[in-house]
Amino acid sequence: MVASLVELFRTLASFAPARRDLAGAPWEAYVDWAIANGLGPLAAYNLEYRLGGAGAPEWARDRLLSVYQGSLNDNVMRLVNFKRALAGLEGRKVVLLEAASFAEALYPHVGFRPVPYLRVAVGRGEVEGLAGFLGQSEFRPAPDLADPAGADRALTDDRTQVFVHGGLLDDGPLFRALALPVFGPSAYRLDLEDAVLSLCHQQARRGYEVEAVGFVDLRELLLGAPSVSGAYSRPCDFALLRTRAKALSLERALYASASIVGRLFPDAAEVARRAAPELGLAARGLLDAVVVAPLSEPGRTRTLRGADQVRRALAGG
Repeated sequence: MVASLVELFRTLASFAPARRDLAGAPWEAYVDWAIANGLGPLAAYNLEYRLGGAGAPEWARDRLLSVYQGSLNDNVMRLVNFKRALAGLEGRKVVLLEAASFAEALYPHVGFRPVPYLRVAVGRGEVEGLAGFLGQSEFRPAPDLADPAGADRALTDDRTQVFVHGGLLDDGPLFRALALPVFGPSAYRLDLEDAVLSLCHQQARRGYEVEAVGFVDLRELLLGAPSVSGAYSRPCDFALLRTRAKALSLERALYASASIVGRLFPDAAEVARRAAPELGLAARGLLDAVVVAPLSEPGRTRTLRGADQVRRALAGG
């Protein structure tokens, strides 16, 4: 049986894909969408090294493989560059968020998860101080860099873009951080449950106009990063997760993002169900119809004008 677009997506977004023939799959619809959504490197590795090509057309394999090679080189350059810039900072707390934290903590290889930029959080009032420190490594303000997640400051050294958020850590014990010494004595990442909530919050803030790779991130967080041995390789405390979501008014965002993961990846449906908070019937119905269902369709490239604003409002972003 010819693989559908959904089956192609699930196979190539898996960390342990089952061998199958993908010769007649809808490659024309998949390749550009996968690359634009940060899925190209993982898809390329699966095709070349785990599935033996799986009957994919040569043009698709070549295109995806070139993206994988470029992603690996870019990731190493950006992460090493930022590590050098941050390594000398002492006595502070700089929390690496999203891709910068996830690439090596969730994925079997750092090249699988593109790191197009770095996103970090500091305490309220510390944004300017961090910008000044990074300025010693030639990072300068980049006010023209648009950030849909609403960072307080954008910086660049023409090789690496850094988005800085202030105030996230000022919510006290609701956000727990783990030391990330490879980036220096002031580098941290969010603990597992807080990383889930931060990711859901950022997706809601962007009205779910986000790359699909973010739902692979969330899948692995909810599963407890079983494919690696690292900071997130433990069972998620779902009761704690829901408690924190309620305290931070992120219940709708957590419900929407977890529900999308459950629909996209059947193997993660049970952990997604356990993560999702209980909501009223009306709230669930709206979120399912306006947020969850549309975002659960791989290959989606068109959206109604203003849909992101509606989704942001519904999900509490």
